[in-house]
Amino acid sequence: MPPHRPLPLRVRRSVFQRHETTLQGGFAFALLDGTPHASFHPPASWDAIRSKAAPDQLSGPTPTPLMWEQTEYILGTAPVGDEGLILVGMPLPREFLETVKQLEASQKRYFELYRQKRLVRRTYMSLLLLLTVLVLFTTTWLALFLSKLVTRPVAALAEATQEISRGRLDYRVEVHAADEIGDLVRSFNRMAEELETSRYQIDASSRDLSAANTALEQRRRHIETILESIPTGVLSLDAQRRITHANQALLRMFHPNGPGDGQSFPMIGAELQDVFPPDVAEDLLVLLRRADRMGITTSQAEIAVHRTKLNAALTVATLKHEDERLGYVLIFEDLSDLLKAQKQAAWREVARRIAHEIKNPLTPIALSADRIRRHLDRGTRPDAASLDVIRHCSETIAASVDTVRTLVDEFSTLARFPASHPSPASINSIVESALNMFEGRLDGIHLQKNLAPGLPKVMADSDAIKRALANLVDNAAEAMEGSLLREIRVSTSLVTSRDAVEILVADTGHGVTQELKEKLFLPYFSTKKRGTGLGLAIVSRIIEDHRGSIRVEENKPVGTRFIVELPLAPEPSVTPAPVQHV
Repeated sequence: MPPHRPLPLRVRRSVFQRHETTLQGGFAFALLDGTPHASFHPPASWDAIRSKAAPDQLSGPTPTPLMWEQTEYILGTAPVGDEGLILVGMPLPREFLETVKQLEASQKRYFELYRQKRLVRRTYMSLLLLLTVLVLFTTTWLALFLSKLVTRPVAALAEATQEISRGRLDYRVEVHAADEIGDLVRSFNRMAEELETSRYQIDASSRDLSAANTALEQRRRHIETILESIPTGVLSLDAQRRITHANQALLRMFHPNGPGDGQSFPMIGAELQDVFPPDVAEDLLVLLRRADRMGITTSQAEIAVHRTKLNAALTVATLKHEDERLGYVLIFEDLSDLLKAQKQAAWREVARRIAHEIKNPLTPIALSADRIRRHLDRGTRPDAASLDVIRHCSETIAASVDTVRTLVDEFSTLARFPASHPSPASINSIVESALNMFEGRLDGIHLQKNLAPGLPKVMADSDAIKRALANLVDNAAEAMEGSLLREIRVSTSLVTSRDAVEILVADTGHGVTQELKEKLFLPYFSTKKRGTGLGLAIVSRIIEDHRGSIRVEENKPVGTRFIVELPLAPEPSVTPAPVQHV
């Protein structure tokens, strides 16, 4: 290939002129071996431009900027042949220049940052690690702080619980907490305060209870001492009616030859049927059932003990607590000596009254005999007048003898009164039969009957009860002599609480005083001018034979009323107990 030859100057200029429009006010140099051979509108000489520009700007393939007199040029080169070079400088607009400056600055900053990338990465990683550690520390501290807000009161509560469990009820939690924990702490302190108050109350109650127990124990011993010292027998039963205790007096009643220790007798823990005779045990069971209804009841019984008879007044009481039956208490009072004394007193009174009643007819007998003797002592034949006197005196003596004979007969009747034989009977029928005896005989007296229908049968000897009722009605009729209102009222009714039928005989007479009430049933006591005074004594004897009772009360507004109670007949399956006479 032939060596390159430089173009003529004319030719080079013509080439530059064709590209004048393309250069847009720029300049161009044609270089050959670094020496300019042609130029086009250069802003300065080549030497000035070369001194201003860097060597790589004049020969490098990459366009580079060149600042010349406040004008920014972009320098670009293009080789021509092997040794030739075209250098072109094109001016840049001011706006583009600013953009280029920004791009250059950004590029420079980018390269600086690129060079600092690892440093920045390490810095950011260090900062992120520091922030992470700081966040973890802050979170941990905050968690510990918040947990302490919860755990400190809880720990205090746990400690307080242990202290309270050791008995320190005055211990309180002093932690000041809010929200639910605070409510829990306050509730715990309030609970501890209430426990302390309750503890004080329990201690006080315990002291009071201990004192009460001591007092009760002393009272129990005192009562036991009294029970063991009194002459009245006391027997206690449990709810199953088994004997739980018997005092010394009761043991002496039924075991007069035995030791004094109640526990040595087999009656403790036994039933009534195992200790008492069958008839007495049956009566006691009836009293127990009656006590269940009434709470307390009384009766009288004759008990066979070691070939002797024990007359006892029985009182049965039910022990209850809030409608729960705990047991029974039976009281046996020995009436043998009392009845003996009463009988002796009664017989003394009977003897006195018999003597009085006999003395009354003896006086006219003695007077009449004395008059007869005086007439006979004259020694002359009795005239008509003397015969009349003797006849009158003999009649008086005969009448007085009849009076004494009647008195003796009634006394014999009382002494040999036949035993009653009670059996189930209708009390209304007996009353009707007794009242029929007075039909048409009660002149001027109104007899009123009020018999309750459907009454259960009673244990009664019909004839004996009829005689007793007839005696009461007859006494009522005699008591109304001289009364303006003359009325006898007879009624019957059921007394459920005592398992008995009540018979009422009321009159409108003058009544009786309290002093007379206590003597009405004594033999030979009478408020009437005539009569022997044995009628009410016989009535009382009949009622007693029937295990009943009779009492006298005031009849409001005027008069007296006698109340008779007879026991109901037992159930068909129960065999009635035999009557025992006093």
